[in-house]
Amino acid sequence: MQTSTHGLTIGETEVRKEFVADHEAQAEREWACLTLLAEHAPGLAPRPLRREDGDTPVIVMERIPGEPLGPIPLTTLQHAALGSTLRRLYDVPVDVVRAAGVGARRYGAPEHAPILVEWLGDDYELGECLDPALVEEALDAARAWVADPPLPEPRLTALGIADLNPPNVLVHGRVARLVDFEDGGLSDPAYELADHVEHLGSRLPGVYDARALADAVGLDAEGRERMAAYRPLWAAFWLAMLLPGNGGWRRNPPGTTEDQAAHFMALAGRD
Repeated sequence: MQTSTHGLTIGETEVRKEFVADHEAQAEREWACLTLLAEHAPGLAPRPLRREDGDTPVIVMERIPGEPLGPIPLTTLQHAALGSTLRRLYDVPVDVVRAAGVGARRYGAPEHAPILVEWLGDDYELGECLDPALVEEALDAARAWVADPPLPEPRLTALGIADLNPPNVLVHGRVARLVDFEDGGLSDPAYELADHVEHLGSRLPGVYDARALADAVGLDAEGRERMAAYRPLWAAFWLAMLLPGNGGWRRNPPGTTEDQAAHFMALAGRD
């Protein structure tokens, strides 16, 4: 399951990001993404400044202006600003991304369902839940869904950030900038947007409106269908994270698992 991968030291002009010892791959991915964006989409993300040698991977980057998004719905202007930024990100040419050594994002479409088969297949003690019957029903449905998911053929057509948890979006005036590319890489805008709107940190407080964000990014009709098809996959991911014993269970208030169970059932057409 996901765990915290870094510690931040924020100075006046620089941010020092220290990864845990076994996350060299995440550090390499973030350095490559930031280096690429500094050249091909300047101002979208922090400029990488240097790397530090030591027992753990460290990246030092510039501190960029802006305040992180809070747990409240975005305004129309904020959706427009974020959509414009994501469009710039997706428009970086794929051949340039590949040439920079940036591969597929973490938890990409091809491998995500098999990972969830394993996670959801564990034994869970659901008696701690407020509504064990609902969670058990959703868990059974999620297990069946990820075993044979009705997903579009995967595409790697754009550079994605992967983690658009609202604090990773810094708003300064009418400009939105992005931080935290440790899971980023080649992806599909429809898959990325499904991830973003289903992220628990954005979905529960209603930060992103799925239609408004798709509009702001300029997703076409096929892209919207693909986005909708990927959303149950991410809902199943968060259901797994919220089951008793997992990190999301410990970090969220009682009733969150039930909310996610009902949400997955609705997206999967099981309500």
